[in-house]
Amino acid sequence: MNQNMADMFGKFSELQEKMKQAKSELSKLEVEAEAGGGMVKVKANGQRKILSISLDEDVIDPDDAEMMEDLIVAGVNKALDKAEETAQERMQETYKDMMPGGGIPGMDMSKLGL
Repeated sequence: MNQNMADMFGKFSELQEKMKQAKSELSKLEVEAEAGGGMVKVKANGQRKILSISLDEDVIDPDDAEMMEDLIVAGVNKALDKAEETAQERMQETYKDMMPGGGIPGMDMSKLGL
């Protein structure tokens, strides 16, 4: 095997290790989103897992469960979107130094599970 191939495999292996480490760190990343002017607060991690949901007592109305359900859905969706966006930014930071030019133009690393 020539030296260029060995270098390429070494860099790929290093990239895989850095990606594995970055994915592990995403579980520690927390984001928070609100719905209903802060009546519903949702925390999620960088792996798109819901950590907690807080409800303001004003939103808890037994006669209007539908409003509360809608606010919870909105809060969860906002938190998951925020978690996804933040995770993508962190992953891009991880691999930008590993690849020439900060990555491969037009390549979405999330499609590779990264």
